[in-house]
Amino acid sequence: MAIELHARDGHRCLMFTDLCDEAGEAVQSNQFLIVDGDTGAILDPGGNLGYQELYLTMSRHFPPHKLSAIVASHADPDIIASLDRWTTATQAPIYISRVWERFIPHFCKPGKTAGRVVGIPDPGMRIRIGRHDLVALPAHFLHAEGNFQFWDPASRILFSGDLGVSLLSGAEAAKPVDTLAQLLPGMTAFHRRYMVSNQVLRMWADMVSTLPIEMIAPQHGAPLVGPAIGEFIAWVRELQCGIDLMTAADYAVPA
Repeated sequence: MAIELHARDGHRCLMFTDLCDEAGEAVQSNQFLIVDGDTGAILDPGGNLGYQELYLTMSRHFPPHKLSAIVASHADPDIIASLDRWTTATQAPIYISRVWERFIPHFCKPGKTAGRVVGIPDPGMRIRIGRHDLVALPAHFLHAEGNFQFWDPASRILFSGDLGVSLLSGAEAAKPVDTLAQLLPGMTAFHRRYMVSNQVLRMWADMVSTLPIEMIAPQHGAPLVGPAIGEFIAWVRELQCGIDLMTAADYAVPA
């Protein structure tokens, strides 16, 4: 099922939450579709578990062959392992960090990504989708070495990848949340492990605080809206995580 996050003046943002929630076998993940007029972009299209259902569900809202961009925050399997099938279904270019542009061909048959990968430079870039730019924001080490988030100025949605994740079912992920406290039980351990350091989180918080954001939509779990946005930014600004928590005991030869 598609959840409409935004629809105004021919610009739509859709979220798919329940396509690969395989009874605990695989982590729940969200896929996103931005449509502007007669073109569109798919963000973090996911792995093979959800490809068929995503393609069929998406086709009810927008013809996949008209996509003008396949956009990936990083190169994890749940982000882009279905790339071989998307390179058959559409001729759209693939946008991903330059760190990963020579790795993602491993998801595809030889030659299928030739001439189609656009490496996003470390400072980020703007990707034209119809009448508007999708802004690739640096989010390195949150959690991948080469990592980007995508801010859509037309909808004021920040597609935040693995930052803001809460571990929920597909049905629960479909409901935006306006109070951070209810998500923290399924959020805290993930962020402590998957984010690299408080130093990086603080720089991220400073960056996004300059943007008008009406929703943070992560790649797992529920979108954040209303007061939860500011609460989340304040929470990560103080979070100790990753290398902040490591000690010599974590680097010992197993008994």
